[in-house]
Amino acid sequence: MNRRSWGASERQKEASVVTEDDRLEGIYVEHHRRDQAGGKRLGQAFLETERARLFGQWIGQGKDLLDLGCRDGTLTRHFREGNRVVGADIDRKALESARTQYGIDVQRVNLNAPLPFPDARFDAVVLAETLEHLPYPRITLGEVKRVLRARGTFVGNVPLFYHLHGRWRVLRGKRLDSDPTHCQYFSYDSLRELLQGFFTIDEIVPLKGRLARYSMRLFARNVAFRCRKP
Repeated sequence: MNRRSWGASERQKEASVVTEDDRLEGIYVEHHRRDQAGGKRLGQAFLETERARLFGQWIGQGKDLLDLGCRDGTLTRHFREGNRVVGADIDRKALESARTQYGIDVQRVNLNAPLPFPDARFDAVVLAETLEHLPYPRITLGEVKRVLRARGTFVGNVPLFYHLHGRWRVLRGKRLDSDPTHCQYFSYDSLRELLQGFFTIDEIVPLKGRLARYSMRLFARNVAFRCRKP
């Protein structure tokens, strides 16, 4: 292959990577557009007050912090005070909103690929309402571990599907209640097993499920986790 052909081949490869990122971005943009016409999901965050308070306590201040899957920064903004924050997402429109509305430093990323950050770059990483959307969560968790400093903090939350109500739906031959962009359907035990493959788990607490204090396995519908890099 001559130099000109090689250069053209490399440019085609680069273009295909960009196209794949754009395609993934388009899936989420279209989903949110259909979910609430007019882009009303921007500016909204699930259990925003509860998660902001809990994650803020877990993270502390004086930290280099990365929020993966930050969208428009509605949750991320709560961590800015006293920290140096970077928000990352695939959605460029949402990232621009995070930058202009809240002054958050932003980076476009594909969470199914290596992150564009050096090793041990951050003291804390947030992955909130995001892990369940990833087809290859082990790739992402491996990258989270890589960019965290030793004993760094990893926090986030995910919905659980195999609580008592979810199991009853499956037994009756019905679909689990789910966002159509969900790729993972965690139980309490499968989430613990996944996290333990990369981190030391400090705490898992229920965010949703009135009876979860009696049994997270049976009643928790959404849980938050706090982990450490060994």
